[in-house]
Amino acid sequence: MGILDGKVAFITGAARGQGRRHAIRMAAEGADILAVDLCEQYDTVPYAMSTDADLAETVREVEGLDRRIVAVKADVRDRSALAAAAEKGLAELGRLDIVVANAAIAPLELAPASPTRSWQDIIDTNLTGVFHTVEVSLPAMISGGNGGAIVLINSTAGLKGTLAMKTVGGYAYSASKHAMVGLMRAYATELAQHSIRVNTVHPAGVDTPMVVNPAMAELMANRDLSAWTNLLPVGRMSPDDISSAVLWLVSDAARYVTGVTLPVDAGFTTK
Repeated sequence: MGILDGKVAFITGAARGQGRRHAIRMAAEGADILAVDLCEQYDTVPYAMSTDADLAETVREVEGLDRRIVAVKADVRDRSALAAAAEKGLAELGRLDIVVANAAIAPLELAPASPTRSWQDIIDTNLTGVFHTVEVSLPAMISGGNGGAIVLINSTAGLKGTLAMKTVGGYAYSASKHAMVGLMRAYATELAQHSIRVNTVHPAGVDTPMVVNPAMAELMANRDLSAWTNLLPVGRMSPDDISSAVLWLVSDAARYVTGVTLPVDAGFTTK
């Protein structure tokens, strides 16, 4: 018996990194998965983004846990495409109980070729994409009448202003993550009548390709990193550390937790 038996979770950015771990951990607890990822490259992002092979690996690992998974390539910036993905998942899996809006980009490079386009791609993905994800999910969640849980994957950049690092990408990333907190609080207020809980999770540095890449390494080599250290004596956390918090938030153990900004950050925001 798993703590999510009989439930269906919709996860964006599910091809790798945190998104894949969220899918695997929830599948291990009995959930079926709707996994969505773009699996293409933005030309404003200086690190390699996810691929078809990454999404196929997520499918393989979830199926290895004897759970159903519907994997769809879709861009969270495109509401119509995302709605079609949600409809496909609902048609094949029958219900929707959990939403994890995880898809994001972080092109924190020193000199982007097109700062204006970089800003817009970040806002469109990290903020508008989250809005689209929630909106296309709500009809099924509300009509299902079973309540549910929505987790918006945020960042310590949504709680502190120290991560902009004097870059356009950093300013846009911080702005998108701060705005996501307001979006979460609005949804938490509006959806409580349907017993749908909404929270944000705020990781510090996590060991994923979005953080561990040459562009990020170049940025860090050219900036004062004194504000980037954790209170606890640890460096980057693993995706599993974040998934543990997400799993708790979507479970009945957190049935009265809503409207919360939950740091999973080794004390970063306290320091």
